[in-house]
Amino acid sequence: MIKLKSKHSLLCAMLLGIGAFNFSASVPDEGMFPLSELSRAGLKKAGLKISEKDIYNPGEVGLVDALVQVSGCTGSFVSPNGLIITNHHCAFSAVQLVSSPEFNYLKNGFVANNLEQEIEAKGLTIRITDSYSDVSKDILDAVANISDPSERINLINKKRVELAKQAEAEDPTIKAEVSEMFIGKSYVLFRYKTIEDVRLVYIPRQDIGEFGGETDNWVWPRHTGDFSFLRAYVSPKGASAKYAKENVPYKPKKHLKINPQGVNENDFVFILGYPGRTFRHRPAQYMDYQQKFLLPYTSELYDFQNQEMYKAGKDNVATELALATRIKRNANVMKNYRGKLKGLHNLSLVAGKQQEDQALAQFIASKPELKAKYGTLMSDIDNHYKTVFQVANKELWFNNLYSSTTLLRVANTINGFKNVVFKQNGLKAQEEVFNLNIEQVKRQLDGFYESYNAQVDQAIAQRMFQDAYQLQDENRIAYFTKKGFLNKEDAGNYVIDALQKSKLNSKESLYNTVLKDFTSLKSYNDELLSIQSTLGEEMDTFNTEQKRREGVLNRLMGDYVAVKEIYQAKSFIPDANSTLRLTFGNIKGYSPADATIMKPFTTVQGLIEKGNSGLPEFEYPETIKNAWLAKNFGVYAKKELNDVPVNILYNMDTTGGNSGSPIMNANGELIGVNFDRSYDATINDFAWNEHYSRSIGVDIRYVLWIADKIDNAKFILKEMGI
Repeated sequence: MIKLKSKHSLLCAMLLGIGAFNFSASVPDEGMFPLSELSRAGLKKAGLKISEKDIYNPGEVGLVDALVQVSGCTGSFVSPNGLIITNHHCAFSAVQLVSSPEFNYLKNGFVANNLEQEIEAKGLTIRITDSYSDVSKDILDAVANISDPSERINLINKKRVELAKQAEAEDPTIKAEVSEMFIGKSYVLFRYKTIEDVRLVYIPRQDIGEFGGETDNWVWPRHTGDFSFLRAYVSPKGASAKYAKENVPYKPKKHLKINPQGVNENDFVFILGYPGRTFRHRPAQYMDYQQKFLLPYTSELYDFQNQEMYKAGKDNVATELALATRIKRNANVMKNYRGKLKGLHNLSLVAGKQQEDQALAQFIASKPELKAKYGTLMSDIDNHYKTVFQVANKELWFNNLYSSTTLLRVANTINGFKNVVFKQNGLKAQEEVFNLNIEQVKRQLDGFYESYNAQVDQAIAQRMFQDAYQLQDENRIAYFTKKGFLNKEDAGNYVIDALQKSKLNSKESLYNTVLKDFTSLKSYNDELLSIQSTLGEEMDTFNTEQKRREGVLNRLMGDYVAVKEIYQAKSFIPDANSTLRLTFGNIKGYSPADATIMKPFTTVQGLIEKGNSGLPEFEYPETIKNAWLAKNFGVYAKKELNDVPVNILYNMDTTGGNSGSPIMNANGELIGVNFDRSYDATINDFAWNEHYSRSIGVDIRYVLWIADKIDNAKFILKEMGI
């Protein structure tokens, strides 16, 4: 049961306040509705058969209590014993960490037939929304008289942390977080129950869970069994606890009922989940920045990184496994960003936004009271983005430096540790701080080295330094000017040499020498540490200016949304921000191009037809073909198809973070698991439209058929009451 809490008033009272969540009662053309606004979403009119209070009712148990956030994804409880269903790709990193050439669970799948066989899902944690409250007044009052942009944004962030810590002090069993619903305008404090012990229960093999690979990613028709089962564990006393043998399965307040009969075309469906980020309430210049800078730069860089990682793992299974998660994440982002670029061009979104903003500017100018308050708003926004554009390439380079090059990230940690240790007064104090923190530092470094490969790191670092050498004018990085490199090749070779000679290039060498004791740490230095230190100082200076600009933007976007709501005579649905939301729609196909009709169901027959192509990404277990030929469908076939439905298509409003979200029918029963969008819908983060925005889920009938007829995981069916 999720409760409403507030220092001053209940969250729903926001409707009487700043109006951030005062939505129209008509059926929306888009919508990721906060829980406070379900009564305004028009769910009953759209086809919901249960009461809206069965979904969410403050102080009572509802469907929302079956929802969990699984790291960056969503999941849902499907049994009274903490069993969770989510996506295969959401559990991917945890499966990779426990896989080896001898026990390759990533490739071959994993089935635990009892609790004792379940494996720790390293790196995965679960959050359950417990309560929330409006804290907009607390935050905005704190900065009401602050004019300096840097001071404003720093104080907002400080106040957000302060309120979260205060909530955690009041209830030590929760973790708290203040989420920004609208930039510079509204803020909500969310309280979460956290579960640290998560275990792998049933993971389908890779040629089911990733069928189609990157060829089919973001594509319809789709035939991917993107599902997995996890289990949440707590201490014997019911408290959150790290992995331990004596821990017991968590007992959720609510779990979802599975409907093995699935859905039909045009059926009403809805999703609850934790959508990541959308950016629909931004001006034209933001879209222009995405189109000209961020999307092409990132997709090209990730493409290069993946090519290097493919080469490194081509003939080495251990290396392939170590790099698998990073490759998958890169490939997913890369294809998504290229889909967004396509959408931006095809929809002329920047030009459309420019027309909207011009009309808004004219509206402001036509109203004396608005002109007095917002008269310079649109020109201020334009001037802000001009400064952003001037140094966009430098910003992107700095933002990707550490995430691209593992050893620079390691160097940053070592230099930071050295600074903390050796600013202490006296050798005794230095040794005490070293001993107190060394294990924590090593745990952080362990995470870096898990996917480290020297060949890959050197190739990517070389590319980054060559790119930096070629930056010009305002984007020029002072470090590269001072070093006096002869050309880009010289810059690239320089960093390779530093990486090769550093003791940081081996975890064992680093731990056994540099981090042996505090005197070893103090005496060690090398060119890589020097590079990071100098670049880090320049980056800090640059980030200070970026923080000032963030403060400027915070105020501008608060005003932009406020006046746009007046102009359009309605309040907007907040952009997604990883907080619990609901979206609804229908099982529905679409036409992405002339003479092309995309139906809303795919089948096992279609999977087999793709397999006939002979392409490796379309390989599948022979048992699937055997069962299909024998028409061994059990109760999972869809009569109209005379086949088992694999994936489904629907017009709900989803984004990253909705991966693993339960798809529910009009009665609140689980009929599928969301996992993707069509390629045309990658633009959803900027603009949603019913004509082309479609999301993709795995049909629950396929999940059950695979578990029953292919993987012999009947215990799963029994536990879920099938």
